[in-house]
Amino acid sequence: MKKTLLLASLIAASVTFAPVTKADNISLRICEYVAANDKNRLRSFMKQNKLKIRTLFNSIECNGQNLLVFAASNSALETGEFIIGKVPSKEVAKYIADIGKYSKHLEEEAKKRIN
Repeated sequence: MKKTLLLASLIAASVTFAPVTKADNISLRICEYVAANDKNRLRSFMKQNKLKIRTLFNSIECNGQNLLVFAASNSALETGEFIIGKVPSKEVAKYIADIGKYSKHLEEEAKKRIN
């Protein structure tokens, strides 16, 4: 009886930690693709994992910044434009000042998106 209980608790512990590890891996990959300004790999990774930038935008931070500000700080213009196009305009409007600190080009794209 004790063996069964111990095995069940080990299985439950491994199941509990698996999704957290996968989520960390996904967010790390997304941050890497944004930093490398690799829009095509970002798009294919998102498609493979059936994810959307729109749904992940508020939950992923890279180096303490959200995806859009992180793209601007790394001069990732292609991925920044991609993110601006996919995120709701209300969310983009919140970060215009932060984007402008790093990239005037992305700031202009964000202003176009809002209008």
